[in-house]
Amino acid sequence: MIPLPERERVLLGPGPSMVSPRVMRTMAAPVLSHLDPDLLAMMDELRGRLAATFRAPEGSFAFAVSGTGTSAMETAVANLVGDGTRVLSIVGGYFADRLAGMSQRYGGQVARVDYEWGRAVDPDAVRRALKTNGADVITIVHAETSTGVLNPVQEIAAIAREHGALTIVDAVTSLGGHPLDLAAWGIGAAYSCAQKCIGAPSGIAPIAFAPEALARRVKARSFYFDLTLLEDYWLRRKYHHTICASLIYALREALLMVEEEGLEARWARHRRHHLALRAGIEAMGLALLPPEAERLWTLNAVRVPDGIDEAAVRTQMLQRFDIEVGAGLGPLAGRIWRVGLMGASSTPAIILLFLGAFESVLRAQGAKVPPGAGTAAALDALAAGSGAVHEQA
Repeated sequence: MIPLPERERVLLGPGPSMVSPRVMRTMAAPVLSHLDPDLLAMMDELRGRLAATFRAPEGSFAFAVSGTGTSAMETAVANLVGDGTRVLSIVGGYFADRLAGMSQRYGGQVARVDYEWGRAVDPDAVRRALKTNGADVITIVHAETSTGVLNPVQEIAAIAREHGALTIVDAVTSLGGHPLDLAAWGIGAAYSCAQKCIGAPSGIAPIAFAPEALARRVKARSFYFDLTLLEDYWLRRKYHHTICASLIYALREALLMVEEEGLEARWARHRRHHLALRAGIEAMGLALLPPEAERLWTLNAVRVPDGIDEAAVRTQMLQRFDIEVGAGLGPLAGRIWRVGLMGASSTPAIILLFLGAFESVLRAQGAKVPPGAGTAAALDALAAGSGAVHEQA
């Protein structure tokens, strides 16, 4: 029998991120039934915190789907895309392509704006596509996990509104780590996951439908992801499925930690630590993939130098230092490492641990990395950014 892990992995891949002991302790609380009055009261509290985290407008329905981020993606699509729905999918990465494919499965007439992996979409390309074909729904990934790119969702949502289209936003790697404002930006629906910037275990996925999206829902082909049936459970206390009480506890506690830190402060922390990591990476003679203005703070795409075995580096990081980093996907396979700094994984101590281990592994492969340069540059950046290097997530 495979034993349970004895040492904690340092999770610095594209997700999951590390979970704080405070959140993990909540999962040891006694399990409640899915219709227990105390659990339902916690779920009401959870909805309020999710609405605040999404900055959803008054009258929105914010809740959590039982499943990972893909379940929330399907919930958004199943209730807003039906036979003949004109969908414009903005595709420049693995997860945007998945969103387009899912829209086709639900009967959408999908047109695509394809753009280069590793770059943000040009809003003018979206504007031109809408003028040519129109759309009922636009799908876009805010933080493309496969490329490390941040897309200009606020501008795209404004363009969509000009053409009467709803915007579905994938915020899986941005909610809690980057500014996102459904009310101010005019987003129809957005979804995320628990296991990245929010800092809870996977298996439960936040989602929010603004009033305009609720009014334009279609008849869902899916029973499990039917928004009306989910409203019946979350709002009207009718049985739909057996939700996991332990995951409700964990997500609620993680959102309480977001509230205590302050959403703006949490965004600033993710930016500050991204800049420290960037300083360290560049001091080691390496580079990030996207241009600076298009980079995520939460997922850093580090270019693989010539002559370095990308997979061997990941293997050595895991075996020697218990540090997990991610590989590239699709056309970026073998060309980048994906280094996530999200939630409890976004701390100065973890940045310094990663850079020291990364230097050791790269030097063992023959890379000409100046000894100590990465950690020294990161320390300088942290000191300049916060005046201290002992902050906690």
